[in-house]
Amino acid sequence: MNSNVENLPPQVLRLVYKEVSALAADPPEGIKIYPSEEDITELHTAIEGPEGTPYAGGVFRMRLVLGKDFPAAPPRGYFLTKIFHPNVGHKGEICVNVLKRDWKAELGLRHVLLTIKCLLIHPNPESALNEEAGRLLLEDYKEYASRAHLLTEIHAMGGTSGAPQEPADGPQPKKHAGDPNKRVAGAGLATMAAGVNNSNGSSSGTSSSNTNIIAKKKTDKKRALRRL
Repeated sequence: MNSNVENLPPQVLRLVYKEVSALAADPPEGIKIYPSEEDITELHTAIEGPEGTPYAGGVFRMRLVLGKDFPAAPPRGYFLTKIFHPNVGHKGEICVNVLKRDWKAELGLRHVLLTIKCLLIHPNPESALNEEAGRLLLEDYKEYASRAHLLTEIHAMGGTSGAPQEPADGPQPKKHAGDPNKRVAGAGLATMAAGVNNSNGSSSGTSSSNTNIIAKKKTDKKRALRRL
């Protein structure tokens, strides 16, 4: 998604930078903030699944994207971690009133993050993006909770959650290029190989020289015998 830094007025960018800095220094409980130095209009976060919910024990990565009309228009929210929830679509889009008709410019990003975390505690089946999750929530909570917890175990627990990772797109460095120890080892192997080559070259040169000396001696012997 393209950055909106160039589309926002300088005074708005200053306010966003100030609020994001304050969030990073003092984040809401159970929420970690990962601001981007390159693009202040896209905020990555990690939300801990609240206790007493099917999401407990999981860590859910999410991002907020500030559009060119922010703060007049609300940010857009997306879950990056797969989650079974009535108000989260299959592509991670979040449906919550604070990101729609209830948005006010003075609410701020902290309020948005807290509202999304509360959505994990109190889903709203009336505005479901995931219709199956919304139906189960109303008709069979046990099955809903089982499905939600299963996806939490699969996608939100372990090493795949937490801080955003760099994308794997684009040219990749050569193997071991970033490991100084392996670079040194590689350099050592190269030096050893060069030494072996030099040694072989030296041995070959010595052998050739000895052959020439022996041939010369034979020639000298023949000349001496002729003189006799």
